Amino acid sequence: MGFELLKRLVSIRSPFGEEREISRFIASFLEERGFDVELLPVEGFGDDVIAHLPGRKTTVVLNGHMDTVNLSPGWTRNPWGELDGDRFYGLGSADMKAGLAALMSAFVEMGELPKRERPEIIFTAVSDEEGYSRGTWELIKSGRLDRADVVLVAEPTNERLMLGARGRFVIRVEAVGKKAHAARPYLGINAIEELGRFLGNLDKIRFRRHRKLGVGSYCTLHIEGSADGLSVPDRAVAILDRHVTIGEDWEKVEGELLGLAGRLKLRAELRIEKFNRPTPDMLPYVVRENSRFVGVFKRVHAALFGREPEVTYGKSVGDFNYFGTYLGKPTLVYGPMGGNWHASDEWVSVESMRRVKRAYVEFLKSLA
Repeated sequence: MGFELLKRLVSIRSPFGEEREISRFIASFLEERGFDVELLPVEGFGDDVIAHLPGRKTTVVLNGHMDTVNLSPGWTRNPWGELDGDRFYGLGSADMKAGLAALMSAFVEMGELPKRERPEIIFTAVSDEEGYSRGTWELIKSGRLDRADVVLVAEPTNERLMLGARGRFVIRVEAVGKKAHAARPYLGINAIEELGRFLGNLDKIRFRRHRKLGVGSYCTLHIEGSADGLSVPDRAVAILDRHVTIGEDWEKVEGELLGLAGRLKLRAELRIEKFNRPTPDMLPYVVRENSRFVGVFKRVHAALFGREPEVTYGKSVGDFNYFGTYLGKPTLVYGPMGGNWHASDEWVSVESMRRVKRAYVEFLKSLA
């Protein structure tokens, strides 16, 4: 089932904001196999798909996102699915339709077991992970996951167990200078030059180190500014990415940027604000390695493959940040091997997907 399902999922175009077709497919797939399916509307996006399987002791949320990024230039393989040896190429094959296919296959297999041999399972397929995580936020707001004990997310991790991730702020920085004739620039304050000097010194900011998540980072994503005719430009704007670790909140980030501006003695006025987003901030989280669910997953993995999984922590953000912080549940991320995520010729290992599905099934059985 897994590989055929992967092929079907990849064949359905589903960039974020256009998940309606794949949402309907997943709902129909599960309904045809006897599951009661609920659709949760996500305004402007495809519906979230929710299916419930009763069981005993523990409630597990299985989560995968249905959307992909948009198709980029440079593909030499069929972006809607092409098999070459163990590699299956396609847009979203690794991120994360292979993980989604493995979750769906495991969910169906668990449905064939007696109720006493499985935990309670809530399967969720969500929209807009690649944008603003609207689907997962709607799911959390709805209260449908409140009774969950643990969340398993199928993002591609190269068969490593991810137990936390950094968070992220997007920041708008505006430099306000003073206009003057460009032939006499000393009479004005050049906002572009001042902002450029500021951005060129971001590497002087010292980050707090977290023992699991490491350190944060800055990256300039966009900059703009222009002169009004032959004038000193009096305005320039930049958009920054700031990945953060636990203990780094917005007040700290804002303070370090204003502190840098002060040390540089910028002549331009600097205005700093968080970039508006339709969902809450993506905050960092960590799962305790000695927690019950981590221990079970490690034991299952060792029994299946002869070794415990390598533990890792995410450098960037995803729906797992919302589960780990706003839902406040242990959030384990584990998915197949692949490459070229968000790029041309994205691929996933078919055998890895099959191993991952086996790990999901045995993990779920062990929680009954």
